[in-house]
Amino acid sequence: MPKKMRFVIGVSLVIAAMTYLIVTAVRNTAEYYLTVNEAEARQGKLLRQMVHLAGRVIPSTIQWDAPTMTLKFTITAPPPGDGQPAVTKVATTSPTLARFMIVSRGQPKPYMFAAGRDVIVEGILEDNMIQARQVLTSCPSKYSAKQNQG
Repeated sequence: MPKKMRFVIGVSLVIAAMTYLIVTAVRNTAEYYLTVNEAEARQGKLLRQMVHLAGRVIPSTIQWDAPTMTLKFTITAPPPGDGQPAVTKVATTSPTLARFMIVSRGQPKPYMFAAGRDVIVEGILEDNMIQARQVLTSCPSKYSAKQNQG
């Protein structure tokens, strides 16, 4: 077999191996999340499965028990076309909106966790409740400057 042919075959095998490794790594590490509305629509299929769910914390539903490190709250979908920072524009508590109760045990409360904040929750879906393994907060998309007090 000529040297040039061996070289082409060798380079092809290396490229194929690198492509395979990249594709499998992306598949295994890519994490997708559902919105609250999507999860509600597919709740029957997702029951007792691990889900990643994105939503907004409903005000007045937050319960934090520091000694047991138990955080309970409810999330809903942000209003459509919401371009405002999550902290300033808060979801309504209308009973027609899809919502899920979140229970996180044994984890510290996330630093930026607050009412009206967008969160991503990873956990097991049970009937309209998620036993959370992890709660992640998202940073507001816009920051406002402090008012000068003087």
